[in-house]
Amino acid sequence: MGALQSSDIARKDRIVSRNPANGEVLGEVPDMTAAEVKAAVERARGAQVGWGALPVRERCDRVARFRDLVVRRAPELCDLISKEGGKTRAEALSMEVMLIADLATYFCKRAPKILSPESISLHLIKTRASYLHYVPRGVVGIIAPWNFPFGIPAGELVMALLAGNGVVLKPSDIAPLIALKCKELYDAAGLPPDLFQVVTGRGPAGAALIESGIDYCIFTGSTTTGKKVAAACGERLIPCTLELGGKAPAIVCADADVERTARALVWGAFANQGQVCVSVERVYALEAVHDELVEKIIAQTQKLRQGDPAGEATLDTGSMTWDRQVEIVEERLKSAVADGATIRTGGVRKGQGLQFEPTVVTGCKQDMEIMRKEIFGPVMPIMKVADEEEAVRLSNDSHLGLAAYVFTDDRQKGRRLAERIEAGTVMVNDCLLTYGAPETPWGGVKQSGIGHTHSDRGLRDLCQQRHVNYDRLALKRELWWYPYSDKVYKQTLKLMKWIFR
Repeated sequence: MGALQSSDIARKDRIVSRNPANGEVLGEVPDMTAAEVKAAVERARGAQVGWGALPVRERCDRVARFRDLVVRRAPELCDLISKEGGKTRAEALSMEVMLIADLATYFCKRAPKILSPESISLHLIKTRASYLHYVPRGVVGIIAPWNFPFGIPAGELVMALLAGNGVVLKPSDIAPLIALKCKELYDAAGLPPDLFQVVTGRGPAGAALIESGIDYCIFTGSTTTGKKVAAACGERLIPCTLELGGKAPAIVCADADVERTARALVWGAFANQGQVCVSVERVYALEAVHDELVEKIIAQTQKLRQGDPAGEATLDTGSMTWDRQVEIVEERLKSAVADGATIRTGGVRKGQGLQFEPTVVTGCKQDMEIMRKEIFGPVMPIMKVADEEEAVRLSNDSHLGLAAYVFTDDRQKGRRLAERIEAGTVMVNDCLLTYGAPETPWGGVKQSGIGHTHSDRGLRDLCQQRHVNYDRLALKRELWWYPYSDKVYKQTLKLMKWIFR
């Protein structure tokens, strides 16, 4: 029993949302047609003209009202996020609602400075000067995932609005209701109603969004789907940001604080039931600490309180979100055991819904599917390695590179190792956290994505960067203008030799 059943798919024009923890029907949304998606884009485009003409400071003041409502109605948001996604209310609050309150506050304060014109000092042509200025792109299309149905798209919404754009959000068909709640709060904040549109639907609705003439696309999801999105955007020369799959390694050095490391890894692997693109998906523990680390991880994992998170604030883990993802987790575990790995704790479904026990697997080898393919579920595979060199080499032995983790008591060594790992973000002695730091860029390398969200760069990417070059001195004639002459040629040659002597 999952968020979307096969019987629901048979209803071609509607999508039913269910609580994955118990199967309760929460509501339904339309599966919009391509014409409806295009109409939504056009409404956003019409409203964007006036919005984009406003000073950045005024846009910030108005978006801050949306932030205020997020804070005021946090319990309501947490309840729906928990019901539709299966996560605990504690994680709904800390990983989604509070994240958006902080991100909006950060950028509402700083966007005027970040988006102000930037002077460029020309090193050679001193008679002229340049500057960059930032202009809204137009309409930004957001195709959002189901694992963080509020925290991810709402942050992108806030940043796109501050940059002066209209926004059309296509939420996942697995968890669409929270997007409509986001729109409800947006409207209640008194922002231009047509500027932000929500279009619900299955995969074709996302394709229609790209085909509808948007000016920028932000996609978060699997690498497989991301390649299709990139191809569709490339065909239309639509710039895009893609945040795709991850297979985050964690290197545990011999000098690591084993108790702290075990606690960090348990949270990093099982938060949101492991349905985080930067979940700890493979642990490389040096021989000196491997056995002690494993025992502490198992002990910590077995203390986790799991159940139906509805109305319960003290649970540590809740339910997975999608029935197909549970099947993938089971397939990964079956393959690992067949290849010689051992499930030390967990490994089975629990309860009537999509709850899956947090699982620790040892005896893993690099060529196992569980160490090479994304799991996206509550599973922590652990492998013993001889030294740090082997750990770094195996960490980089992946087609994905979104995040990675290093645990050591030697901070300088931690940074040295971090700089050698092929990932968009590497954390030393912690996990997951930096997505919640809006000033840091978020993006991957290899097949984990293109571009960045968050940070000054992420905000500027939601604008067109335009360059203006102007004259500082009023000269009658420039040296490089017509007519050419032998005299000018010789003078230029002499000048070049003097400059580059």
